[in-house]
Amino acid sequence: MAKKAKITVHPSFAIGEISDELFSAFLEPIGTMVNGTMYNPKHPTADAQGFRTDVINALKATGLPAVRLPGGNFVSAWQWKDSIGPKSERKVHLDPAWYQVIPNDVGHDEYLQWAEKIGAKSLYTVNMGTGRMQDAMDCVEYTNFPGGTYWSDLRIKNGHEKPYGVKTWYLGNEMDGPWQLGSWDKDPRAYGVMVNETSKAMKWIDASIKTGVCGSSAPFMEHFPDWDEAALDVCYDTVDYLSVHHYHSAPPGDTKALLGGALYYEDFINTLTAMCDYVQSKHRSPKQMMISFDEYGGMQRPNSPLHPGWGRYNMARSHYRFNPDRPYLFHDPDKMPDRRFPGGDLTQMLSMASIQLALLRHADRVKIGCMTGGLGALCASNHDNVWRSASHYAFMQMLTYAKGTSMRTAVESETYDMPGYAIDDTSQYVGKNGVPYVDSACAWDKKAGRLAVFVINRNDAEDYALSLDVTGFGSGVAAAPVEARIAEVVEPAWPFGAAPAKGKDAKASSAAKAESFAKLSGFTSCTMYEISGDPEARSEFGNDEIFAPSVNKRAKLADGIVTAHIKPLSLSLIVLE
Repeated sequence: MAKKAKITVHPSFAIGEISDELFSAFLEPIGTMVNGTMYNPKHPTADAQGFRTDVINALKATGLPAVRLPGGNFVSAWQWKDSIGPKSERKVHLDPAWYQVIPNDVGHDEYLQWAEKIGAKSLYTVNMGTGRMQDAMDCVEYTNFPGGTYWSDLRIKNGHEKPYGVKTWYLGNEMDGPWQLGSWDKDPRAYGVMVNETSKAMKWIDASIKTGVCGSSAPFMEHFPDWDEAALDVCYDTVDYLSVHHYHSAPPGDTKALLGGALYYEDFINTLTAMCDYVQSKHRSPKQMMISFDEYGGMQRPNSPLHPGWGRYNMARSHYRFNPDRPYLFHDPDKMPDRRFPGGDLTQMLSMASIQLALLRHADRVKIGCMTGGLGALCASNHDNVWRSASHYAFMQMLTYAKGTSMRTAVESETYDMPGYAIDDTSQYVGKNGVPYVDSACAWDKKAGRLAVFVINRNDAEDYALSLDVTGFGSGVAAAPVEARIAEVVEPAWPFGAAPAKGKDAKASSAAKAESFAKLSGFTSCTMYEISGDPEARSEFGNDEIFAPSVNKRAKLADGIVTAHIKPLSLSLIVLE
């Protein structure tokens, strides 16, 4: 007999409104992310700019809201002014961050125009490492000013008459990290002063933009959260976001530690919000600082040898490496090697989905989330083709159903203890006791009259008899589950069902649902989607539906209670309407 688990959602316990940019992606020219996937002039589908249209069409169909670009560590030595104009006149530079040659075939304009082609907003990172205030001011003028000045007229001359209208700007990347070119790890206050002046100047050029200041690159940093507070304290009044990153690692095969990584993200977010609120109180400011989690990931990584007793030298030893035998590489877009994470698609998908659920549970303060590898999650690719991995389907569920208001989920389930471990000298995790096997988050789209409950089973051996209690929304009459259809990757929109109503029908439907929920008359239909399967299986071109969500027809709704079973290592989505 399956063990039991229970989730309760009540309309009185809202967390906050879900931002349209919470489920976005990150792009940086590392390996094949740009050269090979985004850009390959020799590809059969390449357009006039050398962009792969198979990738463009696949991403456009997903409705991805935004992409952070052009990096990343790469940005801290990138000179955007050398990447515009005729390609024959662009300068070739070294990228010391990743030991690569940057020919600038893909430059400032190309990044922004590619984002336009996939239908996503650009979240732009300026160079605050080797670059300074004037570079950032000129970049905003070139990008967003209508015309009549040197930089805006140069944009028009280079072929883009209308301003790009980029609204979100990050002032540097991981500036607290000793690995960063032009790092400010030794002087957070000076970095904060520079951000304050730069943000102020950029907003005087375009008052419609929002800016982000770098916070800590990981909760492991010895200076966290003191560094963040010192930097934010001198720029609080001119910025809108605290920009943070984290990558969770677990030893290969330790699925519980990998999927339990969401707890470390939540600890990180809780500390950051407390720190931001403390700075807010010091400034007597009515503005509440929001968080941009614009790089995140989860991965399996073997433990490295430890060096006890070296203390802070371990950070320097890890990043101040000067290897005369390490060559600079030129990444030929037409020589794209296959790169795959160890293990199957399912485990990687669950790892990333668990982080997304953590962000959703903090939607009141986390307003931007950019998955590293998010473009590949939505559109897996190799040199020749594109396809859908397990991560595509999970990401699409977030984009489709995680809308409206984030709601608290009270979870009762079997738990496990997660011993502490050290991946290496600088990535060490404290143990966690009483980790629920069942992980959950919820979105209530009042306009659509829809409640979406996401459920992950972290247990790799046991299924659970799940009871979902939504009686607080009222009791309705159960209807037969709705069959789902999975759209082709190149087809735009509504990937998990029939296309939504349009025109007068849509208005009438929306009004009826809004009136129903104003009275909290309850839900009348329930559909449950499951993503599960062989943890070692991999999707491939021509075989990319092995992890397509299936409808669990055994899920039933009666008197405000959903009863269902959730499989081991699975992501379930319960949609109530």
